[in-house]
Amino acid sequence: MTIRYPRPLRPGDTIGVTAPSSGVPTPLLGRLDHAVEVVRAKGFDVRVGATPSGQGMVSAPADVRAAELTGMLTDPRVRAVVPPWGGELAVDLLGRLDWDALGADPTWLVGYSDVSTLLLPLTLRTGVATLHGQNLMDTPYDVPGGILGWWDVAASAQDGGELLQRSPRRHRSGGWDDYEKEPEVSTWTLDAAGPWLRLDAADPAAPVDVSGRLIGGCMETVSFLAGTPYGDVARFAAEHAAEGMVVYLDILEWGAADVARALWALRHAGWFDAANAVLVSRTHAPATGDLGQDDAVRDALGDLGIPLLADVECGHVPPQLALVNGALARVQHGPDESTITQRLVP
Repeated sequence: MTIRYPRPLRPGDTIGVTAPSSGVPTPLLGRLDHAVEVVRAKGFDVRVGATPSGQGMVSAPADVRAAELTGMLTDPRVRAVVPPWGGELAVDLLGRLDWDALGADPTWLVGYSDVSTLLLPLTLRTGVATLHGQNLMDTPYDVPGGILGWWDVAASAQDGGELLQRSPRRHRSGGWDDYEKEPEVSTWTLDAAGPWLRLDAADPAAPVDVSGRLIGGCMETVSFLAGTPYGDVARFAAEHAAEGMVVYLDILEWGAADVARALWALRHAGWFDAANAVLVSRTHAPATGDLGQDDAVRDALGDLGIPLLADVECGHVPPQLALVNGALARVQHGPDESTITQRLVP
């Protein structure tokens, strides 16, 4: 399958804001409004749909959410769609979407968490690159040195282009900012230090230098897609067998035993058959008894004979790398520096 990249964002382009999973609770709408103004200040028009202000577990009935998402992704005037954040039940949209229509004129779909429930199948089924990066509510934050914002990636995304990002080796140790009290907060509190960690059987200090097509998402959502028409990573990997894969997974809150079971399920579904490396996010998720999160990764994947890198900035612990599903990535890691270089090639 040939990877197709949406055309680069240009000043004046329209950014669509829809909530295909959860909407924004009323007390936090000030943050949504501020995030929209930040995007406008970057030089873009913004179109906010009806769903982002929806309340409850989901922002609106599934048919309404599917129609609004489809309308934005197929409108030639909208060049990127950035939901406020994720949620829990984007999975109920999958059978309601016309995937051929969504892939006809590639438009950037951006986000992480439950948004990855849509990013992954859009790339797997249509070959359209998608952008696993900051959600709209994260957009006002200053991006740490070495990391690109979703707007930077989408603006630079041209066929053959190259995007380099470096781990800042710093992260946030605590929870989320209080958007109700501080809707305009713009600085991440990156108060903890820590590099990526090598979990495979090789010398932990041994350098890593591997390449492959990027694919992945949030463990708690995309793992349920394995074995369905929406999560056929094995088929995608076979189509890119000459390059292999770099699979990345974001662990939000599952305990270590749940993570181990999910990784085994993905392994049995062929997700790692062509993997040249697996990247696992930094997480605050708990251990299960004496089984820690790193132990869970080793239990399921430790004998694959490929680099397993943990504490990568591809999850819910800020900051977040902007990763393009479908891009050809080179991952380099050593004692002093960790980088991901993405080449936007078909």
